[in-house]
Amino acid sequence: MTYIELKVAPRREERLGTCIEFGGTVGEVHRQFCGGCLKNRSRSFSQGTICQLLPATAILTSLQDSVVIVHGAVGCGGAVHSQGASVRLGQFNSGDKNPKGALWLSTNLSESDVVSGGEEKLKRAIIEADKRYRPSAIIVLSTCVPGIIGDDIDGAADALKEQVAATILPIHCEGFKTKIMATAYDAIFHSFLRNMVDGNDETEFAVYNNEAAVTAEKIRRSRLVNLLNVSSMTGPDQKELTRLLNKLGLEVNMLPCDAHPDAFRLAPFAALSIGVCPTHDDYFMSYLHEKFGVPFVGGQMPIGIENTSLWLRQIAAKLGLEDAAERIIQSETEELHRALQPLLPNLKSKTAMLSAGEIRTLATAVLLQELGMEILAVRPYHYDEFGGTEISKLEKVNPKIRINVATAQPFEAVNLIYRTKPDIYIGHNSDNIWAAKCGVSILPIYGTNSIYSGYAGAYDVARRIERHLKNPVFNEHLAKNVRQPYKESWYAEDPFKYIKGVE
Repeated sequence: MTYIELKVAPRREERLGTCIEFGGTVGEVHRQFCGGCLKNRSRSFSQGTICQLLPATAILTSLQDSVVIVHGAVGCGGAVHSQGASVRLGQFNSGDKNPKGALWLSTNLSESDVVSGGEEKLKRAIIEADKRYRPSAIIVLSTCVPGIIGDDIDGAADALKEQVAATILPIHCEGFKTKIMATAYDAIFHSFLRNMVDGNDETEFAVYNNEAAVTAEKIRRSRLVNLLNVSSMTGPDQKELTRLLNKLGLEVNMLPCDAHPDAFRLAPFAALSIGVCPTHDDYFMSYLHEKFGVPFVGGQMPIGIENTSLWLRQIAAKLGLEDAAERIIQSETEELHRALQPLLPNLKSKTAMLSAGEIRTLATAVLLQELGMEILAVRPYHYDEFGGTEISKLEKVNPKIRINVATAQPFEAVNLIYRTKPDIYIGHNSDNIWAAKCGVSILPIYGTNSIYSGYAGAYDVARRIERHLKNPVFNEHLAKNVRQPYKESWYAEDPFKYIKGVE
């Protein structure tokens, strides 16, 4: 990976050929991506999308002992307010009994700053953040305006690194530079890898184990593993995956969400890096492998019965723990199947539509198929090489499942809902609103304190779907009393009519 030598991580459009514009079937999307035909599409009409700043702030504001400086207009930090509750809950789940929520500042660039530049204002903000809070890390998040006027956030960080105690992490997250919001993950890891992960500091592991000193080799011989979480994972999700890894005899260094910056310094010394979402963590794990020789696994999310079992088998194969893994899998799946038996008759042949990030959408759809449900349509926010494994599983059951690759674009979602008429819609809250207005039962595809991962997550998703399907009355009444913003004629149109062909 040569990207780490660059100041800015590459856009996913170039690195992965990621697509956010497609409408068709799961069979078609797989073939066309493999043939290179999904690149450079566009929409002649677009009804909103998501800037990469949103997932960036969701991750960065969760970090312990850190201050985020949003370098730009004050409104660019507005998304942080919507994340306050989840940040406080993450802090509480990490052991803080007095959670304070997101700690962030804004450089509040004005019109005159756009003309004269905002670097001096940024430097003053960094010094103030260090003086006021004494954090371990100060994260500088560059927004669109500094990117347009050419503010050198890396230069500002270098100029101050001897004047402040904190490690300064400049992150280039300008929304206008990419259509793929998942580029934010690469931007975050790129900065941490360049500025914090050097493989020279084993002290955090020594402190963790109450030892005076420890060698890198001792850490590698230990069962310390990096577990890469994502901002859509809940506290119960993290506990479930940690529980399964602990049953294998492994110690977990979890990052990036809710982690202390020292977790990144410890990462190069782990025996293995374990991903839970390739969309999220391939950039970080690939570099740790290339630079420090840390092997990694994780081509799918541990959501669903077979995916969780495969995830455990991949981990065990890297560490020589195959027999232990098979015993765990047998015990866990037998218990799960017993628990599912009363629920399955009520789920059989029920129909669903799903929408969220690429891997979460597709992995959850596979779980629903395992529960006997029928998938009518999936709406991943983007599509790239990582989606192929889960798409293949869906395709084997039904290659004609509709797929709409779109970041938001609610007009396409509503059209598909009216056409397919699913029994339940499972997506982000922003997507679920539209389904509820159509009279469809909804379930958040991830939620603040629910569980979705591992074997326990498979049971809880099934239990919650069954409960929602038993009582759809509220949304049915809602549909009769609200107005959609679309003309009736739109529902007779092809939902994908505004997606252009390959340019």
